[in-house]
Amino acid sequence: MNNSNDTAKSKANDCLEETNGKGNHNSQFSTLNSQLDSYIEAHIDPEPDYLYRLYRATNIHMLHGRMASGHLQGRLLKMLVQMIRPHNILEVGTFSGYSAICMAEGLETGGRVYTFEINDEQEDFTRPWIEGSPVADKIEFIIGDAITEAPRLGITFDMAFIDGNKRTYVETYEMVMSVLRQGGFILADNTLWDGHVTDAAYSHDKQTQGIVSFNDYVMADQRVERVILPLRDGLTLIRKKC
Repeated sequence: MNNSNDTAKSKANDCLEETNGKGNHNSQFSTLNSQLDSYIEAHIDPEPDYLYRLYRATNIHMLHGRMASGHLQGRLLKMLVQMIRPHNILEVGTFSGYSAICMAEGLETGGRVYTFEINDEQEDFTRPWIEGSPVADKIEFIIGDAITEAPRLGITFDMAFIDGNKRTYVETYEMVMSVLRQGGFILADNTLWDGHVTDAAYSHDKQTQGIVSFNDYVMADQRVERVILPLRDGLTLIRKKC
């Protein structure tokens, strides 16, 4: 009996140590990620003061403030615009206006961002920030459903940023493809969805289903080239071949 109890206690202690080890590992991983984030942000172009204040206000006054692009992704968006040199950019999902401002920063003279936000309750927060920005003259902020309204603009776009309703990413993608020039680029945000795309526990979640369907759809689309960057929540870069 004593041997049996000792064995049971030994197994219990082993399990406890394993659990504690995992907990320590997760804590260390989180700390490492935080340190890497700080290191990266210290070695890239600084976040402009206006965007810093916008990001802070977004997190204070809006639900899910972390959805805003933030320092690293914002600088990447600006640089991609400078590399692609688009004249017209379509954005689906304005949120607080952070990403629209970043993309507008990278535009050349005469370039314009047309950004759609379907949630009219966000207008009171977002419009003043866009109109008060240093690039306000390069941004057209539109309240409405981009899937139906963007084609009515009659504009051929050189680049698009999809960051709206995850449930309708496929429909949004097809709309964007219809107004995008050959050789144009699409950026799709949140395409790894906090890792939920590979987690069976989220297989019945509608937003996760939307992202998974989108990723599969784009992968099977012979009209494009694509690559997923594991940046923040996943960013897919897509080039329209034809």
